[in-house]
Order: sequence, then structure tokens, then C-alpha cells
Amino acid sequence: MSRYNKNDYEDFKTRVSKNYKEESEDSIFDTLKRLLIVGAAVVLGGLVSLKAYLAIVPPIANLSEFRPNMVTTFYSSDGEVIKTFNACTFSKVSIKDVPKELQQAIIATEDKNFYNHNGYDLFGLTRSMIENLIAGRVVQGGSTITQQLSRMLFLSNEQTYSRKLKEIIIAAKIEKSLNKNQILEMYLNNVYLGSGAYGVQGASQTYFNKNLNQLTLGEMALIAGLPQAPSVYSPFNNLNLAIKRRNRVLERMYKMHYIDKDTMKKAQEEKVKLTSMPKYYTLNKAPYFCDYVIRELARLGFTEQEITSGGYKIITTLDYNAQKVANEALINDLNAWGMRGANSQAAIFSFSPVDGKILVYAGGKNYAESQYDRVTQAIRPPGSAFKPFIYTAAIQKGLNPNDMIDDTPYKIGNWAPHNYGNKYRGRIPLYKALMVSSNVCAARLIEYVGVRAVIQVARVMGINTPLQYDHTIALGSNGVKLFELTRAYGIFASGGYKVEPYAIERVESSRGKVLYSAPRARVEKVLDTEVAAIMTSMLKTVIRNGTGMAANIGKPCAGKTGTTDDYKDAWFVGYTPSVVTGVWVGNDDNTRMGGLTGGTVPAIIWRDVMRKATEPYGNEDFGYPDMLATKKGKNVSQLTNSKNTEKYYDDSDVTAPTEDVVQVNSYKPPVSNDGQQSYYVPQIKQGNAPVPQSTAHPPIPTAGQDF
Repeated sequence: MSRYNKNDYEDFKTRVSKNYKEESEDSIFDTLKRLLIVGAAVVLGGLVSLKAYLAIVPPIANLSEFRPNMVTTFYSSDGEVIKTFNACTFSKVSIKDVPKELQQAIIATEDKNFYNHNGYDLFGLTRSMIENLIAGRVVQGGSTITQQLSRMLFLSNEQTYSRKLKEIIIAAKIEKSLNKNQILEMYLNNVYLGSGAYGVQGASQTYFNKNLNQLTLGEMALIAGLPQAPSVYSPFNNLNLAIKRRNRVLERMYKMHYIDKDTMKKAQEEKVKLTSMPKYYTLNKAPYFCDYVIRELARLGFTEQEITSGGYKIITTLDYNAQKVANEALINDLNAWGMRGANSQAAIFSFSPVDGKILVYAGGKNYAESQYDRVTQAIRPPGSAFKPFIYTAAIQKGLNPNDMIDDTPYKIGNWAPHNYGNKYRGRIPLYKALMVSSNVCAARLIEYVGVRAVIQVARVMGINTPLQYDHTIALGSNGVKLFELTRAYGIFASGGYKVEPYAIERVESSRGKVLYSAPRARVEKVLDTEVAAIMTSMLKTVIRNGTGMAANIGKPCAGKTGTTDDYKDAWFVGYTPSVVTGVWVGNDDNTRMGGLTGGTVPAIIWRDVMRKATEPYGNEDFGYPDMLATKKGKNVSQLTNSKNTEKYYDDSDVTAPTEDVVQVNSYKPPVSNDGQQSYYVPQIKQGNAPVPQSTAHPPIPTAGQDF
């Protein structure tokens, strides 16, 4: 009888386990292999069946006379047509009049096997199906030129397998109805090529103001690169990206032996010369806004082809009557101040703080000359228009609008801010410091509350651009976007609620089916109502008796001027209970504008726009109590850095406030004494280290203290 050996038993178990694992792995591999074979057989069988069916589909009668009529239209909230996507339709061109190089560029880019297939490419179809299965959604189309044409003429642009199958079937019918040259001709006359241009003749006129026979090879390649993503590659929207795309088209032409290497390089080095006045823009009544609408549609999941060719009816939030006034004010008010050149620009953004509807949107004064959107793209220093964030932080820390502060020369380290015109007023209440836009008072306050607290307030209120950890942000030294700054002021108007602006109310199909309806705007409580009420009371005085008197519209309103160092940027941002509007004025090259301040042109533009935009709401007032009358002020300006934190205020009451009135020159519009950004000396660099904060309120620094 053999003796039991524990080690032998363990070896036996290991071998059995290993063999079982290997057999299991082999079994799983064999199962997967069989599934793959079966799947491939099913796909192959399906493709064979599809090809057999496509071989017997009938042609489409009278297809050569077909004219699509699927035009997407944008409407304002009051029913005005503000944009259509058939603005540049030119007479049909024969394939004989389309340069051979342009035909080759299109084929090299969109369908290199165009002359060798029957309207569909089974290899490309299979490849796209695999990519889509891996991704779990439709990410690759694999469409031939004929398939694209079938979609343009008969189908929507929804990304579904059923639509793709219909597209292939119709493409097969088209191939039986027309010859290759006829198909290419119809495609070249109907394809959307961006900026409102349909067809290659429309694109030639829109981008270069030329007939097709006048185009250079580089210009033809640029046009040929547009069908994939017309707005993305439009040279009006992004010239650098358009050039890169053009150069890839030329490389494809070279690889297909349409051109030689020297010709390719010469065309790639060709300078793009665009027309200065595209005809399309004369039919776009709110072009910067419409660009924003297109971006919002993309965020909602609509493709560019759907937007441009889907025949949709898109109802927007735009107040067209107010937009017309804005368009005129941008030109007339700038011209009145001698700002006539293309370099001199202005931007306007207006929305409802109640429901978030965008009412007015102008990213510049001339879209034909510049499509750069200064509402959402430009980052410019706001000057004193940033000061409400400092005062908000101070109010949150326990101060009130009647507390007294020293408006006297002040210094923080090597930084010595100056008031506009070196005018100082001694001891004044906080509300008056904001009203006259005192720089030294703003510097004292940011030292009092801390830079970090101010940045936190700005972030909570929706300023997303990077903010430097530096005391000089008290005077608006850090760039922001007009969109963000205006949205932030809306929080004061709405009682502390941040509302996200939006542009699209509803999207309807060509048959009237509602494809999208805007939900209720996102609303978030970010400030105490009392803080918003205090800030509104203070900002009312800016328009009533302070630096923003030129913005007075004869009804309750609040706002703030802003002017940067050396007069490079001027702002006015203000609001009523129902409308918030921000205006920026400056030179695109960041040069000086003479003595122009936020209380001049920006305030005047704001006034003109707000008079019209607020008409539907009458003379409504804010639902806040008068915080200037209800808050008892204290003298907080003579305290030292004592460690005794039990008492910070004396008992002196504030008498009836005295107010400086901005002088008005009878020969010119009102000139503001808006606070300017400081005369610069080296800035204090704090890095990312937090500033130590006491749990008790530190005193407001007084004149003569050196930090």
C-alpha cells in the first residue's frame, strides 16, 4: 500500500487546475471565433442580399429636373426672419463650366472611387459599420458623393442606420437615373459650402467674388475642403484652419496624380485673398447672434448638415426691435465720437435675468469685415466695472453702504493707485466711493477682504476666465469676457440668482414637428438677496448721480462704468429688473482711444439699447427696499491693526449724503470722471499661496499705512 504524499497531491491539483484553465480559455476562444465567423457570415450575406436588391431598384423619373427646397430659417422671438441658409444661390452651372481641377479636388476629397462604384462603396460601408459598432453609435458615415446627393435631395441628416440604408437605396436609383457627369454636376450645384453658399458657384462668389473660371488652384482646393464641415473650415470663421484643410486637399490631389509635387507646393504657398464684402451678410440681420445659435444647436446635438439643409424653423429668443437699435447704435454712436475705422469696435450683450433669454447680441460693428465675436471670444480688462465684486465681498463681510471709508492717497507695497484726475474726497460712505468710482477706496477694500475672497465672489458669480492673484484686480486689471461680466451683473438684478443665458426657444422640422423645445433656464442661488439688494441700491447711484449719468433711461436702473489704464477699454454694464445689458468699446489692436471712458460711448450705447429693450416692461422698479435709507453707517476708516477685535466701529451716525455731480459739457456728450486703472508700478506677485485670513474682521486700511 503506497504511502500518502502531500506534495504529490498538491502537484496533481495544480496540473488539473492548469489543464482546466487552458481548456476553459480554449473553449472561450473557440466560442468567440465561432461567433465572429457567424457574424461575418451574416454581414456578408446581408451585403450580398443588399447588393442584389440594389441591382434591381428602378431609376427616379425626371431626376435631372429636380430642385430641392429645404431651407432652414432662423426667426426672432417677434417673428422676424433673421437668417436663411439659401442667401447665396446662384444660377446653375454646367459641369462643362466647372474647372477640371475643381472637379478633381472634390473627388479626391469626398469620393476617390466616384467613377468606379454604383453609387455606394461596400468596402467603405463595411468599414464605417465596424467603426460604428465599436463606438456604439454612428460616428462614421462612409458616404459617396452619390449618397451625399441623395441625402441633400430627399433625406434628413439624422445619424441612424435606417436613414443610411435609405440613402444607399436612393443612391443606387440615382446612378440608374443619371450618368456620372450629371450626378457630379447636381452635387456641385447643391452642396452646402458654408457662410450661406450653396454650390461651387455660390462659394466662388461668396469667398472670392469670382466666377469659377477665375479661381486659382489654391482657391479651388479651399472650396473642395468645405463640404465635410462648412462652418468649421469657412475662411471667414477660421482662416488658418481653412488653409490647413486646403493643403490637405492638395496633398490628396497629388497622391491621386491629378497634380505634380511642384504644383502642389506652389498652391499650398498661395496667399488667400478673400472678398471684403460677401453678399451673404447683407441678408443676415443678426450675424453674430446667429453664429451663437449655430453653436448652441451643435451643443444640442444637431449636425451642421441638419442645420443648413434640414429645412428647420428655428425660433430664437432675440428681440429684433432692440437688436435693430443695437446695430444702429454701434455705428452711429461710434461715428459720433470719431471712431469710424475698422479697428474701432464695440460689442453688446443683453439678456433677461428672469428666464435667461438672450435679447440682443452684437459681437462687433461690421460682420462683413470681422467675424471675431467680441461677446464670447474677446478677453479685455473691465477696469472699474470689476469693482462691484470687491464691494460684494465687503458687504458679505459685514460692511454696509453707509459705512465711512477714506478716499485719500493710499499705497500697498510698491503699488500706488490714483483716482481719476487725482481727485480725493476725504471720508465718504461706501456707496459714494462706488458711485464716483474711487480707486483708492477699492484698493482699501480688497486689502480688507482679501484677494482670495474677491476671486471667490467673481467665480461664484460666473467669471470663468483666469484671474491673477493680485491686488490690482480691484481696479479691473485682469481680462474678462463681456458675456461673463454681463451674466454676473444679472445676479444683482434677480435677487442673488444666477441664470444661464440661452438663444433657442424651439426647433421645428419642415413638417412642423417640434424637435426641440427649451426647458426652463438653469437657475442657481449664489448671493443672499440682501447682498444683491444692497449692491443694486449702490449701483443705482452710479447712474443717478455718479459716473454713469449718460446711461440714464428715465426709469429705475443700476449699473457701473469701467475704463482701463491709458483708455484702451471702456465698459458699461447695467440692468433693470427684467433686462441686463453689457457694452464694451475699444480698439482691436489694444491701442488707446484718447479720453474715451465708460461713462461716454459705452453708457450712451447702453442707454439707446435699453430704452428699446425695456419698453415691454414699463417703469418697473426693483422689489428691494432702499438699503441706503435703511442701513445705519459707521466710521470704519480710522482703525488700526489692533488685535482687539471686539469693536471695529464708532458710534457716529452718517448724515444726509452729499453727492458729486459729473459736469456735463454742453458741446459734447457727458464726460465721466470714471475711476481709471492705476498708474502702473511693479505689481505684487502673490503666486498661488493663500493670504492668511483672520477669523475676525480686520480693519479697513487707512491713509498712510504702507503694505
